Amino acid sequence: MTLAVRYTSARTLDTAPAQTAPPGPGEVELAPAYVGICGTDLHIFHGDMDARVSTPAVLGHEMSGRVVRVGEGVQGWQPGDAVTVMPLRWDDTCPACRAGHQHICQHLDFIGIDSPGAMQQRWTVPASTLIRLPDSLPLDRAALVEPTAVAVHDVGRAGVREGEKVVVVGGGPVGILIALVARGAGADVRVVELSAHRRLLAEELGLATWDPAGADVRALVGQWTGDAGADVAFEVSGAAGGVDTAVEVLGVRGRLCLVAIHPRPREVNLHRFFWRELTLIGARLYDRSDFEKAVALVADGTIPAERLISKVVPLTQAPAAFEALEGGGEVMKILVDCTSDDDIEGAAV
Repeated sequence: MTLAVRYTSARTLDTAPAQTAPPGPGEVELAPAYVGICGTDLHIFHGDMDARVSTPAVLGHEMSGRVVRVGEGVQGWQPGDAVTVMPLRWDDTCPACRAGHQHICQHLDFIGIDSPGAMQQRWTVPASTLIRLPDSLPLDRAALVEPTAVAVHDVGRAGVREGEKVVVVGGGPVGILIALVARGAGADVRVVELSAHRRLLAEELGLATWDPAGADVRALVGQWTGDAGADVAFEVSGAAGGVDTAVEVLGVRGRLCLVAIHPRPREVNLHRFFWRELTLIGARLYDRSDFEKAVALVADGTIPAERLISKVVPLTQAPAAFEALEGGGEVMKILVDCTSDDDIEGAAV
């Protein structure tokens, strides 16, 4: 018997014994090592996604681990292999899939939301979702490959080019990762973030930051760009003010890449879009090439994953970790250690 973290209702998680089905044809059983808690997991925890999530739901999709068993017909994988998972299962028949956009399949199964996730001690997934990790990459750092793949996809969708001026609005984990990936692509980057703690971390990583509460960001962009405006802005804050800032900083024919999940419709200055011929780009999820590039960026240190990990907790303390993340600014990324041998009799059921 193994343990799993389960969402049961708004603001209620438990750790309980779970049965893992043996891998069937084309499937692989994994032993998750570390699982990151992300913003989407917090949305689920708050009850915001109850219309989509079936309870009790095992959460988690930012993970690293090792292969335990392989099912019939699986080739190229063996027990002990270090892996992460691209947590997408598509139908290959819908219009999006037929157009080559399987990652935004119209009937997408996002594993960890629509079906059981990685926050458990054993996890069975399709072998097609596995992404190989280099043996030299520590598994705690590898748990940040998935959010890095998000950043790689976002930067690619925005078409960031060497020498461009890029503003990232929101300095949480994904915002920092976008800034690092954009910098790696040769862009000149500024991060706009209210939290002093997050600004300090960004600056320690060599990123320039602005505090929107203490400065006129639009004026700063004007000074930085010779009044031309930024080439690209990423909206990663999820706040109405963040949308306004991302639109206002853009120069003529600038691109706004929308990354954050906004819980409600926002007012947008469409006159600005008209006047400057701006472009709005949506960015959701990733494909395999994004994941493979993310593995390389984490492995070579372009993404200093260890600096973004604020805390590691055992599986049985995951519910408390969700509450800690609600405070926001003082915590960047919390990982759940699924390798703990905590006594399952002490877990809530």
